[in-house]
Amino acid sequence: MSYFAGLDIGLEYTAICIMAQEGEILHEAMVPSDPDSLSQSLRETGLLFKRIGMEACPLSQWLFDGLVNAGFPAICIEIRHLKAAMSAMTHKSDRNDARGIAQVMRTGWFRSVHVKSRMSQEARMLLTSRRMLVKKRGALESELRGSLKVFGLKIGKVTKKEFASRALELVEDQPALLAIVKPLLKLRAEVIKQLDVLHRMVLKAAKNDEMCRRWMKIPGVGPVVALTFRSAIDVPERFVKSRSVGPVLGLVPKKHQSGEVNRHGRITKRGDEMTRTMLYEAANTMLGRGRFCSLKVWGLKIKQQRGFKRAKVALARKLAVVMHAMWANGTEFRWGAAQAA
Repeated sequence: MSYFAGLDIGLEYTAICIMAQEGEILHEAMVPSDPDSLSQSLRETGLLFKRIGMEACPLSQWLFDGLVNAGFPAICIEIRHLKAAMSAMTHKSDRNDARGIAQVMRTGWFRSVHVKSRMSQEARMLLTSRRMLVKKRGALESELRGSLKVFGLKIGKVTKKEFASRALELVEDQPALLAIVKPLLKLRAEVIKQLDVLHRMVLKAAKNDEMCRRWMKIPGVGPVVALTFRSAIDVPERFVKSRSVGPVLGLVPKKHQSGEVNRHGRITKRGDEMTRTMLYEAANTMLGRGRFCSLKVWGLKIKQQRGFKRAKVALARKLAVVMHAMWANGTEFRWGAAQAA
Protein backbone atom coordinates (compact mmCIF):
# COMPACT_ATOMS: atom_id res chain seq x y z
CA MET A 1 0.00 0.00 0.00
CA SER A 2 1.15 3.55 -0.79
CA TYR A 3 1.28 6.25 1.87
CA PHE A 4 1.39 10.03 1.50
CA ALA A 5 2.25 12.88 3.86
CA GLY A 6 1.45 16.58 3.87
CA LEU A 7 3.56 19.11 5.77
CA ASP A 8 2.17 22.55 6.61
CA ILE A 9 5.32 24.45 7.56
CA GLY A 10 5.29 27.12 10.23
CA LEU A 11 8.13 29.18 11.64
CA GLU A 12 8.27 27.19 14.88
CA TYR A 13 6.14 24.07 14.28
CA THR A 14 5.05 21.98 11.30
CA ALA A 15 1.73 20.13 11.07
CA ILE A 16 2.03 16.60 9.66
CA CYS A 17 -0.77 14.55 8.14
CA ILE A 18 -0.22 11.00 6.87
CA MET A 19 -2.80 9.51 4.53
CA ALA A 20 -3.32 6.08 2.97
CA GLN A 21 -4.03 5.43 -0.72
CA GLU A 22 -7.81 5.27 -0.08
CA GLY A 23 -7.82 8.66 1.69
CA GLU A 24 -7.88 7.39 5.29
CA ILE A 25 -5.98 9.62 7.73
CA LEU A 26 -3.53 7.42 9.64
CA HIS A 27 -1.50 9.88 11.72
CA GLU A 28 -1.39 13.58 12.59
CA ALA A 29 1.18 15.47 14.64
CA MET A 30 2.80 18.84 15.35
CA VAL A 31 6.61 18.77 15.43
CA PRO A 32 9.35 21.46 15.50
CA SER A 33 10.21 22.90 12.10
CA ASP A 34 13.64 21.36 11.61
CA PRO A 35 14.77 18.46 9.37
CA ASP A 36 15.81 16.14 12.21
CA SER A 37 12.48 16.41 14.05
CA LEU A 38 10.49 15.90 10.85
CA SER A 39 12.61 12.92 9.78
CA GLN A 40 12.29 11.30 13.19
CA SER A 41 8.51 11.78 13.31
CA LEU A 42 8.05 10.29 9.83
CA ARG A 43 10.45 7.43 10.50
CA GLU A 44 8.68 6.46 13.73
CA THR A 45 5.52 5.64 11.77
CA GLY A 46 7.33 2.76 10.06
CA LEU A 47 5.54 3.52 6.78
CA LEU A 48 7.03 3.58 3.28
CA PHE A 49 6.04 6.90 1.71
CA LYS A 50 5.40 7.46 -1.97
CA ARG A 51 5.25 11.28 -1.75
CA ILE A 52 5.78 13.83 1.01
CA GLY A 53 4.58 17.29 0.05
CA MET A 54 5.28 20.78 1.37
CA GLU A 55 4.46 24.22 0.01
CA ALA A 56 7.23 26.50 -1.23
CA CYS A 57 8.26 28.92 1.53
CA PRO A 58 11.48 30.40 2.99
CA LEU A 59 12.06 27.31 5.15
CA SER A 60 11.23 24.76 2.45
CA GLN A 61 14.76 24.74 0.96
CA TRP A 62 16.33 23.79 4.29
CA LEU A 63 13.64 21.24 5.20
CA PHE A 64 13.53 19.74 1.69
CA ASP A 65 17.29 19.14 1.64
CA GLY A 66 17.14 17.58 5.10
CA LEU A 67 14.32 15.19 4.21
CA VAL A 68 15.88 14.17 0.89
CA ASN A 69 19.23 13.52 2.57
CA ALA A 70 17.37 11.37 5.11
CA GLY A 71 15.96 9.26 2.25
CA PHE A 72 12.39 10.61 2.09
CA PRO A 73 10.63 11.38 -1.27
CA ALA A 74 10.03 15.06 -0.51
CA ILE A 75 8.29 17.32 -3.05
CA CYS A 76 7.99 21.11 -2.99
CA ILE A 77 4.60 22.22 -4.39
CA GLU A 78 3.83 25.28 -6.52
CA ILE A 79 1.83 27.67 -4.32
CA ARG A 80 -0.79 28.75 -6.87
CA HIS A 81 -1.71 25.15 -7.69
CA LEU A 82 -1.95 24.30 -4.01
CA LYS A 83 -4.14 27.33 -3.31
CA ALA A 84 -6.50 26.35 -6.15
CA ALA A 85 -6.68 22.76 -4.94
CA MET A 86 -7.54 23.83 -1.38
CA SER A 87 -9.85 26.75 -2.24
CA ALA A 88 -12.98 24.79 -1.28
CA MET A 89 -11.89 24.46 2.35
CA THR A 90 -14.23 26.39 4.68
CA HIS A 91 -11.99 26.30 7.78
CA LYS A 92 -8.32 27.18 7.48
CA SER A 93 -5.98 25.83 10.13
CA ASP A 94 -2.54 24.23 10.21
CA ARG A 95 -4.15 20.84 10.72
CA ASN A 96 -6.55 21.25 7.79
CA ASP A 97 -3.78 22.64 5.57
CA ALA A 98 -1.65 19.55 6.28
CA ARG A 99 -4.66 17.37 5.43
CA GLY A 100 -5.16 19.27 2.19
CA ILE A 101 -1.52 18.90 1.19
CA ALA A 102 -1.66 15.17 1.94
CA GLN A 103 -4.79 14.89 -0.21
CA VAL A 104 -3.04 16.71 -3.06
CA MET A 105 -0.11 14.29 -2.76
CA ARG A 106 -2.54 11.34 -2.87
CA THR A 107 -4.42 12.53 -5.96
CA GLY A 108 -1.33 13.80 -7.78
CA TRP A 109 -3.01 17.11 -8.69
CA PHE A 110 -0.03 19.38 -8.17
CA ARG A 111 2.94 20.97 -9.89
CA SER A 112 6.30 20.50 -8.23
CA VAL A 113 8.76 23.36 -7.81
CA HIS A 114 12.44 22.98 -8.56
CA VAL A 115 14.42 23.35 -5.34
CA LYS A 116 17.66 25.13 -6.17
CA SER A 117 21.12 23.96 -5.25
CA ARG A 118 22.99 25.59 -2.39
CA MET A 119 25.35 27.30 -4.86
CA SER A 120 22.42 28.95 -6.62
CA GLN A 121 20.87 29.99 -3.31
CA GLU A 122 24.15 31.59 -2.22
CA ALA A 123 24.44 33.43 -5.53
CA ARG A 124 20.85 34.64 -5.22
CA MET A 125 21.49 35.92 -1.67
CA LEU A 126 24.53 37.82 -2.95
CA LEU A 127 22.52 39.36 -5.80
CA THR A 128 19.51 40.32 -3.66
CA SER A 129 21.79 41.87 -1.02
CA ARG A 130 23.55 43.90 -3.69
CA ARG A 131 20.24 45.06 -5.13
CA MET A 132 19.02 46.05 -1.67
CA LEU A 133 22.05 48.30 -1.15
CA VAL A 134 21.56 49.86 -4.58
CA LYS A 135 17.98 50.74 -3.57
CA LYS A 136 19.14 52.08 -0.19
CA ARG A 137 21.65 54.36 -1.87
CA GLY A 138 18.98 55.66 -4.24
CA ALA A 139 16.53 56.15 -1.35
CA LEU A 140 19.05 58.19 0.65
CA GLU A 141 19.85 60.39 -2.33
CA SER A 142 16.16 60.93 -3.10
CA GLU A 143 15.45 61.80 0.55
CA LEU A 144 18.25 64.38 0.62
CA ARG A 145 17.17 65.93 -2.67
CA GLY A 146 13.53 66.16 -1.58
CA SER A 147 14.27 67.48 1.91
CA LEU A 148 16.63 70.21 0.72
CA LYS A 149 14.18 71.40 -1.94
CA VAL A 150 11.87 72.54 0.86
CA PHE A 151 14.49 75.16 1.71
CA GLY A 152 15.10 76.12 -1.91
CA LEU A 153 18.36 74.16 -2.08
CA LYS A 154 18.68 72.19 -5.30
CA ILE A 155 21.37 69.57 -5.71
CA GLY A 156 20.75 69.36 -9.45
CA LYS A 157 22.51 67.03 -11.88
CA VAL A 158 25.70 65.71 -10.35
CA THR A 159 27.72 62.52 -10.56
CA LYS A 160 27.67 60.03 -7.70
CA LYS A 161 31.12 61.21 -6.61
CA GLU A 162 30.02 64.86 -6.58
CA PHE A 163 26.75 64.26 -4.72
CA ALA A 164 28.11 64.50 -1.15
CA SER A 165 30.26 67.58 -1.77
CA ARG A 166 27.36 69.34 -3.50
CA ALA A 167 24.98 68.61 -0.61
CA LEU A 168 27.52 69.90 1.95
CA GLU A 169 28.15 73.00 -0.15
CA LEU A 170 24.46 73.89 -0.10
CA VAL A 171 24.10 73.64 3.70
CA GLU A 172 27.52 74.80 4.86
CA ASP A 173 26.17 78.16 6.10
CA GLN A 174 23.08 76.62 7.77
CA PRO A 175 24.16 74.79 10.97
CA ALA A 176 20.79 73.16 11.67
CA LEU A 177 20.58 71.61 8.20
CA LEU A 178 24.27 70.70 8.22
CA ALA A 179 23.80 68.70 11.44
CA ILE A 180 21.02 66.67 9.76
CA VAL A 181 22.70 66.19 6.40
CA LYS A 182 26.07 64.96 7.71
CA PRO A 183 24.77 61.68 9.27
CA LEU A 184 22.81 60.87 6.12
CA LEU A 185 25.88 61.43 3.95
CA LYS A 186 27.98 59.25 6.27
CA LEU A 187 25.36 56.51 6.00
CA ARG A 188 25.34 56.90 2.21
CA ALA A 189 29.15 56.61 2.13
CA GLU A 190 29.03 53.41 4.17
CA VAL A 191 26.30 51.95 1.94
CA ILE A 192 28.44 52.72 -1.13
CA LYS A 193 31.47 51.11 0.54
CA GLN A 194 29.62 47.89 1.33
CA LEU A 195 27.92 47.92 -2.08
CA ASP A 196 31.36 47.98 -3.67
CA VAL A 197 32.33 44.92 -1.59
CA LEU A 198 29.28 42.96 -2.75
CA HIS A 199 29.70 44.10 -6.36
CA ARG A 200 33.28 42.84 -6.39
CA MET A 201 32.00 39.51 -5.08
CA VAL A 202 29.52 39.37 -7.97
CA LEU A 203 32.29 40.14 -10.48
CA LYS A 204 34.51 37.44 -8.98
CA ALA A 205 31.70 34.85 -8.99
CA ALA A 206 30.87 35.57 -12.64
CA LYS A 207 34.54 35.52 -13.64
CA ASN A 208 35.08 32.14 -11.98
CA ASP A 209 32.05 30.56 -13.67
CA GLU A 210 32.71 29.23 -17.16
CA MET A 211 29.09 29.59 -18.28
CA CYS A 212 28.84 33.19 -17.08
CA ARG A 213 31.99 34.05 -19.04
CA ARG A 214 30.39 32.65 -22.19
CA TRP A 215 27.16 34.59 -21.64
CA MET A 216 29.07 37.83 -21.10
CA LYS A 217 30.14 37.68 -24.75
CA ILE A 218 26.53 38.53 -25.65
CA PRO A 219 26.04 42.30 -26.14
CA GLY A 220 24.20 43.78 -23.14
CA VAL A 221 24.85 40.80 -20.85
CA GLY A 222 27.20 41.68 -18.01
CA PRO A 223 28.27 39.87 -14.82
CA VAL A 224 25.09 40.74 -12.89
CA VAL A 225 22.78 39.55 -15.68
CA ALA A 226 24.79 36.37 -16.24
CA LEU A 227 24.96 35.41 -12.56
CA THR A 228 21.26 36.22 -12.05
CA PHE A 229 20.24 33.99 -14.95
CA ARG A 230 22.49 31.17 -13.76
CA SER A 231 21.10 31.26 -10.22
CA ALA A 232 17.52 31.30 -11.54
CA ILE A 233 17.83 28.36 -13.96
CA ASP A 234 20.24 26.37 -11.75
CA VAL A 235 19.91 23.13 -13.76
CA PRO A 236 19.40 23.52 -17.54
CA GLU A 237 18.18 19.92 -17.90
CA ARG A 238 14.91 20.73 -16.12
CA PHE A 239 13.76 22.46 -19.34
CA VAL A 240 13.22 20.06 -22.22
CA LYS A 241 13.06 22.95 -24.69
CA SER A 242 14.83 26.30 -24.44
CA ARG A 243 11.68 28.19 -25.39
CA SER A 244 10.06 26.91 -22.18
CA VAL A 245 12.23 29.32 -20.18
CA GLY A 246 10.23 32.38 -21.29
CA PRO A 247 6.92 31.30 -19.71
CA VAL A 248 8.65 30.30 -16.45
CA LEU A 249 10.13 33.81 -16.18
CA GLY A 250 6.80 35.48 -17.00
CA LEU A 251 7.92 36.85 -20.37
CA VAL A 252 4.99 35.55 -22.47
CA PRO A 253 1.61 37.27 -23.05
CA LYS A 254 -1.49 36.30 -21.11
CA LYS A 255 -4.14 34.51 -23.17
CA HIS A 256 -7.91 34.30 -22.71
CA GLN A 257 -9.73 32.01 -25.13
CA SER A 258 -13.37 30.96 -24.77
CA GLY A 259 -15.75 30.31 -27.64
CA GLU A 260 -15.39 33.19 -30.09
CA VAL A 261 -13.19 35.18 -27.73
CA ASN A 262 -9.42 34.95 -28.20
CA ARG A 263 -7.50 37.75 -26.51
CA HIS A 264 -3.80 38.24 -25.83
CA GLY A 265 -2.81 40.61 -23.04
CA ARG A 266 0.34 41.86 -21.39
CA ILE A 267 3.07 39.50 -20.23
CA THR A 268 2.17 37.35 -17.23
CA LYS A 269 5.03 38.58 -14.99
CA ARG A 270 4.93 35.23 -13.20
CA GLY A 271 8.08 33.66 -11.87
CA ASP A 272 11.44 35.20 -11.04
CA GLU A 273 11.04 39.00 -11.02
CA MET A 274 14.77 39.72 -10.64
CA THR A 275 15.79 37.59 -13.62
CA ARG A 276 13.00 39.07 -15.75
CA THR A 277 14.17 42.59 -14.88
CA MET A 278 17.82 41.80 -15.63
CA LEU A 279 16.96 40.31 -19.03
CA TYR A 280 14.84 43.38 -19.82
CA GLU A 281 17.74 45.68 -18.94
CA ALA A 282 20.11 43.58 -21.06
CA ALA A 283 17.68 43.84 -24.00
CA ASN A 284 17.44 47.60 -23.49
CA THR A 285 21.25 47.89 -23.58
CA MET A 286 21.52 45.70 -26.66
CA LEU A 287 18.95 47.71 -28.61
CA GLY A 288 20.53 50.97 -27.51
CA ARG A 289 24.31 50.84 -27.59
CA GLY A 290 25.14 47.16 -27.96
CA ARG A 291 27.29 45.90 -30.83
CA PHE A 292 25.45 44.76 -33.93
CA CYS A 293 24.65 41.08 -34.19
CA SER A 294 21.85 39.02 -35.71
CA LEU A 295 19.99 39.10 -32.37
CA LYS A 296 20.07 42.90 -32.24
CA VAL A 297 18.92 43.13 -35.88
CA TRP A 298 15.99 40.86 -34.99
CA GLY A 299 15.06 43.14 -32.08
CA LEU A 300 15.33 46.30 -34.20
CA LYS A 301 12.91 44.84 -36.76
CA ILE A 302 10.35 44.25 -34.00
CA LYS A 303 10.96 47.80 -32.76
CA GLN A 304 10.05 49.19 -36.18
CA GLN A 305 6.94 47.03 -36.42
CA ARG A 306 5.55 47.09 -32.87
CA GLY A 307 7.40 49.76 -30.88
CA PHE A 308 10.36 49.97 -28.52
CA LYS A 309 8.71 48.52 -25.36
CA ARG A 310 7.42 45.40 -27.08
CA ALA A 311 10.76 44.94 -28.80
CA LYS A 312 12.56 44.98 -25.44
CA VAL A 313 10.21 42.37 -23.98
CA ALA A 314 10.51 40.16 -27.06
CA LEU A 315 14.30 40.48 -27.04
CA ALA A 316 14.43 39.69 -23.31
CA ARG A 317 12.48 36.49 -23.97
CA LYS A 318 14.76 35.66 -26.91
CA LEU A 319 17.82 36.25 -24.74
CA ALA A 320 16.50 33.75 -22.19
CA VAL A 321 16.05 31.16 -24.96
CA VAL A 322 19.50 31.79 -26.42
CA MET A 323 21.26 31.72 -23.05
CA HIS A 324 19.59 28.47 -22.06
CA ALA A 325 20.42 26.89 -25.44
CA MET A 326 24.07 27.91 -25.03
CA TRP A 327 24.09 26.26 -21.59
CA ALA A 328 22.26 23.10 -22.63
CA ASN A 329 24.24 22.56 -25.86
CA GLY A 330 27.62 23.84 -24.69
CA THR A 331 27.81 26.30 -27.58
CA GLU A 332 29.20 29.84 -27.94
CA PHE A 333 27.18 32.94 -28.84
CA ARG A 334 26.69 33.24 -32.60
CA TRP A 335 27.06 36.79 -33.85
CA GLY A 336 25.58 35.97 -37.26
CA ALA A 337 26.06 37.85 -40.51
CA ALA A 338 26.03 41.21 -38.74
CA GLN A 339 29.27 40.51 -36.85
CA ALA A 340 31.38 42.52 -39.26
CA ALA A 341 29.10 45.57 -38.99
